[in-house]
Amino acid sequence: MLQPGDPAPDIALSDHRDVETAVDPSAARYTVVYFYPRADTPGCTTEACGFRDEWTAFEGADVAVVGISDDPVEDLAPFAEAYDLPFTLRSDPDGAVASAYDSYGEKQLFGNTFDGVFRNTYVIDADGTVALAYEGVSPDGHASEILDDIESIDG
Repeated sequence: MLQPGDPAPDIALSDHRDVETAVDPSAARYTVVYFYPRADTPGCTTEACGFRDEWTAFEGADVAVVGISDDPVEDLAPFAEAYDLPFTLRSDPDGAVASAYDSYGEKQLFGNTFDGVFRNTYVIDADGTVALAYEGVSPDGHASEILDDIESIDG
């Protein structure tokens, strides 16, 4: 798990519109990069909608939000549209970016072992440094928790 003070690895992935761009941490005061296992599943929907519901507060605090999963691009657009998500979702099909963020690896579900994305979140400052790190987060209330923690580090 990356820790506060670590340099944030670069992110250049296709978004839910199938446009590949790099995430530029200097474009906002902070950038939330949240990794989620699968689009349109209950926990991932709760988490995404939490960011959506707090979107005005994120914008007001100059905080960008980026969601990353190993879903194919074509699965992300319907998810973003169905829940009116105002931020970009990125496709990391081989888990390379998630791996760089210690958020991808072996998982078990219903007795099956497979590689997948871990539900971790990082807050990156404008200089590209990890400011906050959350491992194995609970989707419910996570967006509010991040806003509170950003307010705490800013004093």
